[in-house]
Amino acid sequence: MNTPESREGNVIRYAVYLVGYVIVFAVVKLVTRKTPLHVWDLILFCLVAAMILLFYIYRFNREQRFFARDFKLPWLGNFSAVMLLTLVITATRILISYLQAYNRIPHYDFQLIYLKNESVDMFWFLILVQGIILPILQEFLATGFLFNYAFRRNTKQVAILGIIVSGIIFSLLNFQSSLLLFVIEIIYGGLFAWSYLYTQTLWMPIYLAIISGVLTVIMA
Repeated sequence: MNTPESREGNVIRYAVYLVGYVIVFAVVKLVTRKTPLHVWDLILFCLVAAMILLFYIYRFNREQRFFARDFKLPWLGNFSAVMLLTLVITATRILISYLQAYNRIPHYDFQLIYLKNESVDMFWFLILVQGIILPILQEFLATGFLFNYAFRRNTKQVAILGIIVSGIIFSLLNFQSSLLLFVIEIIYGGLFAWSYLYTQTLWMPIYLAIISGVLTVIMA
């Protein structure tokens, strides 16, 4: 149950992690449903988010003794790649925001919440949640744990399949109702997964996901 060979154990663990994410997402919905933001709701979110995040970190670090990769490139080991991916994320997020302004692309659900209840408190809460907390949790689920459990073989076919599945899971974790936004998030999720395979460290996709999330909130 505690080794990579235990498929049942991997499925159970991943299901537990997924339930934890759903709980955090549900608390976010609870908080953003009320305006102005309620202090006790914010405290509840902070407690739940901190608990799940620490649980993810603890489990991921513990499992590295079983799921260690053949090599590990520091995520800043290739500075040009970091800068290029940062520019790609920034440019595409600006393009998406531009198209949203002209109603060519639908707004994200949380963007609609902010536009409906525009306030400084809501803005900073969304920066924390959509820009930092949820992207980190999503990358643990859609990239870190997923590749550890299901796509550990070092072959080109497995890598491609893993990137596609990771992108789909990343998009599903965003719970977007628009098909176009669903496809866009699959592309971003796939890009984050590729960066993980390239560096063999979870820091890279987490960094890119945070950049993407923060820009999406800022440009709402």
